[in-house]
Amino acid sequence: MTAPGKISTVAQQVIWNRLISVVEEQAQALVRTAFSTSVREAGDLSAGIYNEKGEMLAQAVTGTPGHVNAMAAAVAHFIRRIGRQSMFEGDVYLTNDPWEGTGHLHDITVVTPSFYQGRLIGFFASTAHVVDIGGRGFGADANSVFEEGLYLPIMKFAERGTVDRTLVAIIRGNVREPDQLVGDIYALATCNEIGHRRLVDTLKEFALDDLEAISAFILENSRRATLERIAALPRGRATGAMRIDGYDRPIDISVALAFENDRVTCDFAGTSPVDKKGINVPLVYTKAYACYALKCAIAPEIPNNAASLAPFEITAPPGSILAAERPAPVALRHVIGQMIPDAIFDALDKLLPGRIPAEGAGCLCNFQVSLRPRSDAPAPDAVRAEVLMFNSGGSGARAAQDGMSATAFPSGVMTMPVEATEQAGPIIIWRKELRPDSGGGGTFRGGLGQLMEIGPREGQEFDISAMLDRIHHPARGRHGGADGGATTIALDDGTALRGKGKQFVPPQRRVEMAFPGGAGYGDPAARDPVLVRRDLAHGYISAEVARSTYGLGEAEIADILQEAKRGDLF
Repeated sequence: MTAPGKISTVAQQVIWNRLISVVEEQAQALVRTAFSTSVREAGDLSAGIYNEKGEMLAQAVTGTPGHVNAMAAAVAHFIRRIGRQSMFEGDVYLTNDPWEGTGHLHDITVVTPSFYQGRLIGFFASTAHVVDIGGRGFGADANSVFEEGLYLPIMKFAERGTVDRTLVAIIRGNVREPDQLVGDIYALATCNEIGHRRLVDTLKEFALDDLEAISAFILENSRRATLERIAALPRGRATGAMRIDGYDRPIDISVALAFENDRVTCDFAGTSPVDKKGINVPLVYTKAYACYALKCAIAPEIPNNAASLAPFEITAPPGSILAAERPAPVALRHVIGQMIPDAIFDALDKLLPGRIPAEGAGCLCNFQVSLRPRSDAPAPDAVRAEVLMFNSGGSGARAAQDGMSATAFPSGVMTMPVEATEQAGPIIIWRKELRPDSGGGGTFRGGLGQLMEIGPREGQEFDISAMLDRIHHPARGRHGGADGGATTIALDDGTALRGKGKQFVPPQRRVEMAFPGGAGYGDPAARDPVLVRRDLAHGYISAEVARSTYGLGEAEIADILQEAKRGDLF
């Protein structure tokens, strides 16, 4: 074995790859043990390993950039709040502080100190979105963070291996789904423990006493590689802007972007002020998605860690909707925050033409239903339940490829299966399918959104908390591409519902939703005719769009549809 401090460069690279595998196993352990369907089925989580200073060394591939990049700054808060002198082997810490965690109360972040040979050498951290945290419930309706649920400051969940039962009792007494929430906290603690075990195995295998040498190797190489990518960019400045729905008034996101010698700066001056409802974004979440957008465009192959994120400097004016301060309501911070990449891409397209995709759906198409027995005709087996469902619109077309349908970008969260959702509570998903014509036309077409229809089981009624955008401001096409399809939400009798907020659904009514499509890229007239015929045959576009957008004749349309019906095409 190589003596400590004398490890070869090759071995250091192997250990770096091993750490990435360790945190991926950490994340997969969370997926397998979590109680919430949002974690098990959608992967709404993050996992990472940190050095003794609290600097992130590796993150799991499974998870969301909003969680991971926000969590990158969280461990330093834990170190400051708990104090190194109060950290012991067997400890587990937690918080859901929106400003010191990942942006809203519905995310629980758990941090576990990693001790080896009696000495603190690093930390493991993980985050999961929980279905309920009390208060008003998951939604945009609160006027302050105090209404949005139970606040857990950074504290010890367990000390020296003993769980704080008083804390558990307080949590259970303040949430609607106590078994799910407490189960998720134990799952988070367990996945950190698994990460620690695998780290110990690695240290023993390579005869290391701590993470100091490998930490220096990872951070120095990541920093150098990122700076090399930035140095290769053309020097320049550009601005970008976009308008989105907001709660009851439009929200403007403005960004000024600059490529400098050793950094990329991104300033959101001019963005709308804090909103009175719960769509505000703490700066930590703004930084998370801004860094993600920049890394996707500039340095996608460089692993995420403290050093590869450091050259991206993100600022926003205090009091703006992207730098909300306590006690602003922030429950739906993802709806605005996940639009940030498209605003940045608007600026990047001016600096890196031909490389930046068109706008997509942006934020997740989420809703949560609060089910209960019908007040007028309850069924004997009717129950109360909270069911959260994650769904996706289409992503924007790329410069040389169609957009992806029903795919969450930038969040990366997976669409939840119908079967898993119906097992979580008394809800029926009557319809869930791709939405024809929702992808904006172009040389390359935007990805399709989805159509959904939901209703309660017999003897149940429910409120729906909608978390949708792109109703009034659909995804914009790029370089001649058409806009994507707009979001719609209504009852099955045609009564329109709001895109955000909790709303009662009358008995025997269903909710119909059409999720947005991605925008197109380039002139539709330049689209390959083979791709147009394929889209028509597969039902991605209608005969009307084939005719009006792409110029197909009536006879050709009829032939394609007839051959597709026989199964002779594509």
